[in-house]
Amino acid sequence: MADIRKYADDSSSQEKGPHASFHGPAIIDHGDVDSERDLTHRGLGARQVTMIAIGGAIGTGLIIGTGKALAQAGPASILIGYTLVGFECFLVMAALGEMAAWLPLPSGFTGYANRFVDPALGYCLGVNYWFKYIIVTPNNLVACSLVLQFWASPEKVNPGVWIAIFLVVIIAINFLGVRFFGEFEFYLSSIKVIVIIALILLSLILACGGGPNNTQTGFVFYKNPGAFHEYILTGSAGRFLAVWSTFTTAVFAYLGTELVGVTVGEAANPRRVIPRAIKLTFYRILLFYVVLVFLLTLLVPYNSPQLIAANKKSTTATASPFVVAITLSGIKTLPAILNGCILVFVLSAANSDLYIASRTLYGLAKEGKAPAIFKRCDSRGVPIYALGLSSCFCLLAFLSVSKGSNKVFGYFVNLVTMFGLLTWISILISHIFFVKARRAQGIPNDALAYVAPLGIWGSYGALAFAILIAIFKGFPLFCYKKLGTTFDTSTFITTYLGIPLYFIMFFGYKFIRKTKVLKPHEADLYSGKARIDAEEEEFLARQAAKKGGPETTMEKVYRLTLGWAF
Repeated sequence: MADIRKYADDSSSQEKGPHASFHGPAIIDHGDVDSERDLTHRGLGARQVTMIAIGGAIGTGLIIGTGKALAQAGPASILIGYTLVGFECFLVMAALGEMAAWLPLPSGFTGYANRFVDPALGYCLGVNYWFKYIIVTPNNLVACSLVLQFWASPEKVNPGVWIAIFLVVIIAINFLGVRFFGEFEFYLSSIKVIVIIALILLSLILACGGGPNNTQTGFVFYKNPGAFHEYILTGSAGRFLAVWSTFTTAVFAYLGTELVGVTVGEAANPRRVIPRAIKLTFYRILLFYVVLVFLLTLLVPYNSPQLIAANKKSTTATASPFVVAITLSGIKTLPAILNGCILVFVLSAANSDLYIASRTLYGLAKEGKAPAIFKRCDSRGVPIYALGLSSCFCLLAFLSVSKGSNKVFGYFVNLVTMFGLLTWISILISHIFFVKARRAQGIPNDALAYVAPLGIWGSYGALAFAILIAIFKGFPLFCYKKLGTTFDTSTFITTYLGIPLYFIMFFGYKFIRKTKVLKPHEADLYSGKARIDAEEEEFLARQAAKKGGPETTMEKVYRLTLGWAF
């Protein structure tokens, strides 16, 4: 691989491409003139970024959400849906990884949209992404209180008590700095990975007849009641709609994978750890999603009364299709253990969501799209004011204590799920523009630490697929007559309102700031790069000096276990 740094500093590189004058030292490196008070710290090590990448999106969407999709669409449908959306997710991450490995910006992927496409895209992406996470964070706090209702009913302990406790916990973790956050998330992600692996092994054992009832299910449920559960229509059209209906559930399960794109600004030696984390995404999707979903389809028929009843319950372990599988196999002691694991999943999600919210607001401030006070950091590199404002919105979680307000809160949650798809779409657009820009400016593939496997065409295909999912996300709403229901106006609004809001913010910003879509030779590929290169040189020098020194206990444990495996 060619030396990345030479394209910023070597004068010979300025002769490459039709717009050579834009290269190298001719660019003002704004990243080098920031005050130390405005900079986060690169405190995330390789093992922390790796485990955050592996466990980042493992949550209730996989453990619980798969049950509804299985009951609605059937085993073959859910397997096809999770596989296709998993490939979509990998293409998004590959696109993000290529940009992040070249220029790991503190502002994350909003910075790429701002510098490679149009400042208006960076603005609406950043604001919508921040809005998503200031709503999702309190939602996960509510989920924590619901999980604990498995042991303590609301009549015994007010849910507001649990919300307050977990709110204090996640604020404290984020306040203590990125090193503490990274270490905490490393342990939680490790637990999540171990739990998923245990579920895979347990599911395989049960499918092979190793449970108390000694029943070998195999592919029995693919024959009876069937591989597909026709949805809305009958015949091939009904089977097609069944598969399509699983896309939305799968997207919800995979959302959060882009967390790695937010951590790049605080990762030590990002050009080494980010490509590794992105490559691991493929294996994580294959093992933790596709394989686990496949095994689930072998254990539970889509018409199971227990599965249908579970889908009507809350986010405790009793709502998980894996608990249904465990119950059907005759095991009676695991639901409580799995519920404890789900609590870890939700706490990890709430913690990382607050982190993302604060760093997204910080990134907007760094790009000049939010008040400058939000880019101020304390001595630990924590954007303290961005964290403070984002934490204030966590108080929305207390709305769930009132049942009347809880319905309204549910509408907000439904609204922001669209923003996840819009984020993927924006990342793919940014990558397409980035590839065109580096080609125009004479930067070859071998100058990059990581290149998306399918290149620009992979992003084009993934972009088309993501747009189709976004447009047809609420297609069952328009089939209310076939379903024997009435048109749900509230659900329609909260499902699709994100799209017009996104365009209003995009064109509103363009109108006010008079921005324009950047041409390939105008994209800023270098500002801030000199500082990042210097930090990387300093880190590598420290690592070289440390080489051969004593290995810490934690490093040794990780190297011999999860580090060896991943």
